[in-house]
Amino acid sequence: MANRTQLTSAEIEFVHQQRVARLATADENGSPTLVPVCYAYDGTYFYTPLDQKPKRVASNQLRRVRNIEARHEATLLIDQYSDDWSQLGYVQIYGRAELIAPEHDLHAQALVLLRERYVQYRAMALEQNMVIMISPQHIVSWGPILYDRDQIILEPPIS
Repeated sequence: MANRTQLTSAEIEFVHQQRVARLATADENGSPTLVPVCYAYDGTYFYTPLDQKPKRVASNQLRRVRNIEARHEATLLIDQYSDDWSQLGYVQIYGRAELIAPEHDLHAQALVLLRERYVQYRAMALEQNMVIMISPQHIVSWGPILYDRDQIILEPPIS
């Protein structure tokens, strides 16, 4: 089966409904780091900002930033849990992560999308901060709520 790099319509709807994702990166030795992140999706790329929430180190010293600088592999997991297991689901995006600087062509667009999703970002001066941009290279999803009704092919009953 070929690597799928485009989300289905059901996956796009799911991604837009969720509010938080988990970003996994690894350092040059392969040691993983996993952090919750806010994100936006423009139909091609996923974006997560280096925002002004309190941090223990400067943004450029965050482990996720150093990991992306060392190796550009990243995984973004967007999931939903419910005690009603018919509502479970996840979309996992394996991709190439880049740190895009304010002068990058897509930086301003990323901030617009992030501010549309998260009102808190409207009060933050994000224009001078880098944004993490993830280019999907392989997409995996699962869950009853992710079945794309337009793409389900029902087999005829066995007689």
